[in-house]
Amino acid sequence: MNYALAALALVFAFLLWKTWYTHRVRKDAIQRSLAVTTGKVYEQLVPYLPNFPFNPRDVRFLGSPVDFVVFDGLSDGQVTRIIFVEVKTGDAQLSGRERRVRDAVMDSRVEWYELRGPNAQC
Repeated sequence: MNYALAALALVFAFLLWKTWYTHRVRKDAIQRSLAVTTGKVYEQLVPYLPNFPFNPRDVRFLGSPVDFVVFDGLSDGQVTRIIFVEVKTGDAQLSGRERRVRDAVMDSRVEWYELRGPNAQC
């Protein structure tokens, strides 16, 4: 009888732990999902915030591997520079892909390539 009671107590303790752990994991998943969703919404709104340093009409959203490309001056008819913009919230860090894009830009490894369709006049 003593073993049965111990086994029952062990099963009960396990079920309590499982309920607590499941709740904790779900809460963590919801918080992470909320953070990701908030970040994505913020990325879309950034060009329209008052402290954004570029004209929103010059901004093109990419999303990945960088958030925006700014064609500075495009809306005025004169592109003076092209800027790659990555938006981060909180203490978020650049991903490996984002760092590689940043490094290519900083090392001036940027080129122009023009592709023409088969019916284009050359």
